Amino acid sequence: MHTPSKRPLPAARLAARSARLGGLLIAGVVCSLPAAALDFGPFNTGDLTISLNGFAKFESVLASNICEDCQRFPNENRQRPWADEVVPGRQFDTKDAQVSLAQPYLGFKLALPKGFTAKALFSQRWRDGKVDLPGFWYERNLSISHEDYGTLTVGAFPTRAWAFADYPFGSDFGGSDMWASSGAGYGLNTHALRYTSRILDVYNGDLVLEATYDQGFTEFKNNKPQFLELWARYYKGALKLDVMAQDARNGGPGSWAHAPFAGITYDVAYDPKVGGSGQSMSMAMVRYQVNTNVELGAGIRFNRWSGAYAVCVDFVAGECRWNNFFNVDFGGKDAVGYDNPGYSARSFDYTAGLRYVTGPWSANTGLTYLSKAHTDNPKERGQSNSLMKLTLGGGYDFKNGFVAYASVSHYAYGQAPQSSGCAIPLASRPAGSCTLAPLSAPNTPIGGADPRVSQRSNALTVGVTYTF
Repeated sequence: MHTPSKRPLPAARLAARSARLGGLLIAGVVCSLPAAALDFGPFNTGDLTISLNGFAKFESVLASNICEDCQRFPNENRQRPWADEVVPGRQFDTKDAQVSLAQPYLGFKLALPKGFTAKALFSQRWRDGKVDLPGFWYERNLSISHEDYGTLTVGAFPTRAWAFADYPFGSDFGGSDMWASSGAGYGLNTHALRYTSRILDVYNGDLVLEATYDQGFTEFKNNKPQFLELWARYYKGALKLDVMAQDARNGGPGSWAHAPFAGITYDVAYDPKVGGSGQSMSMAMVRYQVNTNVELGAGIRFNRWSGAYAVCVDFVAGECRWNNFFNVDFGGKDAVGYDNPGYSARSFDYTAGLRYVTGPWSANTGLTYLSKAHTDNPKERGQSNSLMKLTLGGGYDFKNGFVAYASVSHYAYGQAPQSSGCAIPLASRPAGSCTLAPLSAPNTPIGGADPRVSQRSNALTVGVTYTF
């Protein structure tokens, strides 16, 4: 068995450095305020405004055809072929799971001369009482803006591709996390510079243009991370259109579009031992307000991965420690004889939905489809499978910050389950003997059944959010 490394990126160092910076900034601002100015909620003290807001969420999911502890190595990355293996004889049944999220936002806004405004924003997310992504901030940034010149922001913040796909688009039309967190994008910028234009009047509509550049973890010198995201938003009457594209090098290969953009592999010490990789994503999401009650939405996304070769970077207790790799012909060779080559791949994902709102009530229905991928990889890594999710849901807004919601969802893979070959070494595994999730899916399973043991799954979700 090949044992993956559990050593993280230098996250603890980053977290400590970020906490020191955030603490110094907050302490500096607070110490400069009059004592009488300190209060809860948004308040003013001259030209400075401090705000504290955010959300909390609790959700419970009951899903059918779930196989608990089916995967022999349950926490292993799905790109590693030994993660394919399932435990014989496990039973799958209806299971329940709960999740809680909390995310406060602490903001500072300072009015400057000549119409300029300076802002600082800090935010972290907690999942089930723990930091969601240890070592990474959701918001830790400074910005300066002017209504004529636009906004310049530096620091850490969510990418547009993940943030807008997750909320409000995904939540409004039922795609939710499956649409936002799949594909070849990234979700969080770590050391980035962003310019956002002022609102431009184009064809009697409002246009905003934006560019973001992220250098990721600068400790990586051999495979330097580089990230570029372009975003355009156009609103005209009932039409709302968001178009965005990401192009990234050496940010860590994967298909979890919520992932932070950081470095090529989990430990900077292995940077000289691995080759580079890249991935890109282009996406468009459109909304159209039919009338005061009905809104339609649709999205399309193109994913492209370069692939990342598998490299044995170290030995621990006589077992190989591997890098982060993607879409690999494990045990094979490329045209010039290199072992375990990673193959490029591309795919399309789609989503569409309808939302109806009347008073405090809302209802939605939506479809998300992760398609088959095109690749020359002779080994099956999920490129022949697809996944469709159908959702019907609704909610009630209590108008005091609380929203209750419920939904039913159906998940269906394109291929029937095959697990008989999952335990067979990849080099000698018969084609089609182990059914894997689509290449665009972030993990196995996603939202429901494991494709190796069940083709379909149904889920009932109930939850409540509180926004303050």
